[in-house]
Amino acid sequence: MDTTADPDRGAQPPGALAGMRVLDLTQVMAGPFCTMVLADLGADVVKVENPEAGDQTRRSWGRTGRGDDSRAFMALNRNKRSVALDLKSEEGLLEFHRLVTTADVVVENWRPGVAARLGVDYETLAELNPALVYASISGFGQSGPYADRPGYDLIAQAMTGVMSITGEPDGRPVKSGIPVADLGSGLFCAVGILAAWISSRRTGRGQRVETSLFESALALAVWESTELWETGRVPAKLGSANRMSAPYQALATRDGYVTVGANNDRLWRRLCAAVDLPHLPDDPRFTTNTARMENRAQLVQVLEERFAQRDTAEWVELLLAAGVPAGPIQDYRQVLQDDPHVKARGMVQHVQHPVEGEVPVLASPLRLSATPTTIRRPPPLLGQHTDEVLERAVVEP
Repeated sequence: MDTTADPDRGAQPPGALAGMRVLDLTQVMAGPFCTMVLADLGADVVKVENPEAGDQTRRSWGRTGRGDDSRAFMALNRNKRSVALDLKSEEGLLEFHRLVTTADVVVENWRPGVAARLGVDYETLAELNPALVYASISGFGQSGPYADRPGYDLIAQAMTGVMSITGEPDGRPVKSGIPVADLGSGLFCAVGILAAWISSRRTGRGQRVETSLFESALALAVWESTELWETGRVPAKLGSANRMSAPYQALATRDGYVTVGANNDRLWRRLCAAVDLPHLPDDPRFTTNTARMENRAQLVQVLEERFAQRDTAEWVELLLAAGVPAGPIQDYRQVLQDDPHVKARGMVQHVQHPVEGEVPVLASPLRLSATPTTIRRPPPLLGQHTDEVLERAVVEP
């Protein structure tokens, strides 16, 4: 499989969002992740950056390679073109307003009030383009008592309860290893943009789309909100265990851990048979899912005594053969470099960067049969496409 993306290597099928034109005013993570999702689907995303330094992640986040741009920037900005405009200058603002008249979407992730001060808020731009979809991602939303607070993934995870239920029961609060508030808000915003764009194409009227790190992280608390409202109990940390079923967690083996998903009675009985503990389903402590959750500590102790007798790979093979969902805990080197399924699904691709050469990137997980996602362009250099975009207004990706 050829997984090296090159914008000049030949014709590629148009993406599902071919024809959508996005002006991307965002930086760091949540906004760029949102616009990268749209770009992977075929939208023409023009990243509008301050000519002084551009997106914060270009210089100040993580390591750089041969050039000045960080790997963090490259991870979030493929398939985009970069235009350098000083929106605080009269000339830069006029150029941006001109671009707005030909755009379908504008995305920004400033703190509330910044866009209005710059003259690029929804009310101003909607007068130039009534069909415009204008999307905003902020820390806490455009209204409410927290609206003016700075927004960071860590703070959102802390204030929405995510950190209160992450980690081992007797451990200190920890954040999710993945920045769920940042990435979640980016995904929610992308969905909102698509819905508003479809509506705009039907009615000719645009609208504002808004989400926040705080609300996005809170919206993911499906099981936790259910537990609180149904039982009155405050959800607690469970380590790798599940809030709604048992056993559904990591169990220690002779050489590491195996994850087991026996989350219903049928799978529970299969698990017991596979590990040669046929008496467990009739043990009063474990006869029902409710009983297993109430006696989770005892259940784990019994299972781990048996799992300690074999290595993880042996247990995975045995459990899968018995129809019990199971898998090893892998680190990212194992996943990205060695995992055969990752290779077969093409989840690691490469893009030719004008300075860095061949750069690995994670592929889109979206699979569309007729209009597939593509990696057409490497992450742009700062201002790389300014002349191209401003002289020709908009060029298809």
